[in-house]
Amino acid sequence: MVDIPPSAAGQPDARTQRLQRLRRAIAENGAIHLKDAAQLLNVSEMTVRRDLATADAALVCLGGHVVNATAPSAVKYTIEQEIDQHTQDKRLACRAAAALLQAGDTVFIDCGTTMQSLAECLPDDLPLSVICYSMNVAAIMTQRPRTQVMLMGGLYHPSSQSFSSDEGLAYLRKLGINKAFISAGGVHAVRGASCSNFHETAIKQAAIATAVESILVVDASKLDSLKPAFFAELESFSRIIVGGAVPREHRKPFKHLPLEYATKTG
Repeated sequence: MVDIPPSAAGQPDARTQRLQRLRRAIAENGAIHLKDAAQLLNVSEMTVRRDLATADAALVCLGGHVVNATAPSAVKYTIEQEIDQHTQDKRLACRAAAALLQAGDTVFIDCGTTMQSLAECLPDDLPLSVICYSMNVAAIMTQRPRTQVMLMGGLYHPSSQSFSSDEGLAYLRKLGINKAFISAGGVHAVRGASCSNFHETAIKQAAIATAVESILVVDASKLDSLKPAFFAELESFSRIIVGGAVPREHRKPFKHLPLEYATKTG
């Protein structure tokens, strides 16, 4: 009798088995960090990346997280859908945020439509150095005569008009940042700050870790909301600026946090 190797007997090979385990883990958790995926499979991160590069993987690595390539959460947010949402409240929050800037500041501006509004609110004559990684913010910044613009490059993500790369992260971590203005799709009193796109999380975290002061800027609709990609505890921010009216009962879960409410009346 001849012994037949498992792969020849119709059993999945090692790569296929690893991908199956990853799919099960992602089905349960929605996403898994690349480092955790490597530990789960007892292989190197490079092996995980090679597995994901195969045509039948149906998984991708975004912002250091392994996610389902066809997951609905990957396409829920788009600039086009969000640009006209809560515009007045975004503007209120951004005016309050822009008032914190001083001449000569080096500033990180996150991606998203709220950050586009922030870019539009900056005083024209204020000299600044601005680090950004999205096209919509960069397009505004490059028109400012007294602003030095540092654009992080990498893989382009159309949904948020943003870029991501390991090289960009390394560059960001080397910079001296006075203030980091961060956007979020969800601000939850227990679950923290979250967004829709996993590729943004590592960039936001690097900016928060590098900046002297990190400021979360959101409109009122983001409060008590939760998105799939967690990136920071709310205690990580020195200020959380919320634009728009928020009922008193909705403020209670956040009373221990540095929230500032920007409204028409003050």
